[in-house]
Amino acid sequence: MSDRDMTITFTTGSLWENIWRMSWPMLLVMLLNFFVGFTDVYVAGYLGPEIQAVVGFVGQLYFFIIIVANAIGIGTVAIVSRAVGSRDESEALQAVRQSILFGTICSIILMLAGLVFRDWLLAPARFTGRTLIIAREFLMIFACALMPNYLVIIVNAIFRAGGEVKLSLAAMCLVSVVNIVMNFVLVFGIGVVPGIGYRGIALATALSMACGTVACVYLIMRSRWRGIVHGPWMMSGGFIRRIAAVSWPSALIQISWNAGNIFLYSVLAALASDSITAMAALTNGLRIEAAIYLPAFALHMAAAVLTGQNLGAAHPERAERLGWKISLAGILFVSAMSVPVFIWSDMFSAMVSKDSPVIGETSRYLRITMLVEPFMAISVVLGGCLQGAGDTRGAMAVIVATLWGIRLPLAFVLAVVLGYGAPGVWVAMAVSMFFQSIGMIMRFRSGRWKELRP
Repeated sequence: MSDRDMTITFTTGSLWENIWRMSWPMLLVMLLNFFVGFTDVYVAGYLGPEIQAVVGFVGQLYFFIIIVANAIGIGTVAIVSRAVGSRDESEALQAVRQSILFGTICSIILMLAGLVFRDWLLAPARFTGRTLIIAREFLMIFACALMPNYLVIIVNAIFRAGGEVKLSLAAMCLVSVVNIVMNFVLVFGIGVVPGIGYRGIALATALSMACGTVACVYLIMRSRWRGIVHGPWMMSGGFIRRIAAVSWPSALIQISWNAGNIFLYSVLAALASDSITAMAALTNGLRIEAAIYLPAFALHMAAAVLTGQNLGAAHPERAERLGWKISLAGILFVSAMSVPVFIWSDMFSAMVSKDSPVIGETSRYLRITMLVEPFMAISVVLGGCLQGAGDTRGAMAVIVATLWGIRLPLAFVLAVVLGYGAPGVWVAMAVSMFFQSIGMIMRFRSGRWKELRP
């Protein structure tokens, strides 16, 4: 890594310019991720509500299984961005090597666990008959794609931490294009290539991640991190403990969040005759809502890197100012996107389903959740600041407390005990998000994150 490489930082200059430089590539990455998820649901919509329900539930399981990769990525960003900000080349390269090694080992272990405990993982959805067979096939294919997915996630975190966000954008462009194109080709067929039906949705994901892994290896050898090949590729207990110390609260956040979504699917599954409609509506609503999350999560990732680099450069007050400015940008972007979705919720719902009851319930979901999207933006962006500072425990405390203390108990009471059904679940989700944003603001204002050293 040359001296020139080490100057790619965001610790000086205009705050708004730095926010923009970090955010716009991440926004495009999130947009590509949205189109991939939207395509999965759109294609599944042509295959029936059962396939949509399977895609939604197994998708949640898959996100659950890749939690460790996301957590390692967050720990990597916190440590590497600090090293970049303080211009510590040795520290940065060593952290990159350890992250890749740690992620590879974890992916192998979890792939085997996913295959062995497949039926146990699917049990909460209460699928039966043909739907259960389809779900088993989906989960098996997704599990086999786990290692390349882990590598793509961790390498992209490395690119972000070093400020090379355009490399992350290039890798995800390839992954997304392959996934979207193969969705249609494998499901429906093209020319002399016959379609293979619902299996094509899962296989498209596996093929795109394989292509993404090849692209990431190529890009990393042309980046500031090409020096990793010259160092020792041996596990270091000290670095693994450091990464794990920052990563485990993030892993717990994602475990809790995804387990919470699975719990919500389980609550909806208990609604007797309306269960499939409600589960399909949640699947569709989450996919549509993902578009609203785009600017918030792009700013979340930018906030983590900007906070980490500025703390590494010993500029804590600048890091705090960046946090509030990024939050304001998130509120403005998300609010601008939420209004049209609220007004034309029926139209957006009809884009992802051909079933009238599912369209109606999805529309109701959107009307309720759009009311609290600005609060979601605050929570997501400030959570990124805390994670970039290494205060993953603070973010964990806020999210886990509101999820398990408010969202899930309230959803069960409103939907099952009081008999409000699916709308009770939607209301519980909205109420918990409001309180989550309040908790995140309080944690960020406390300033404890400025004193941490991941």
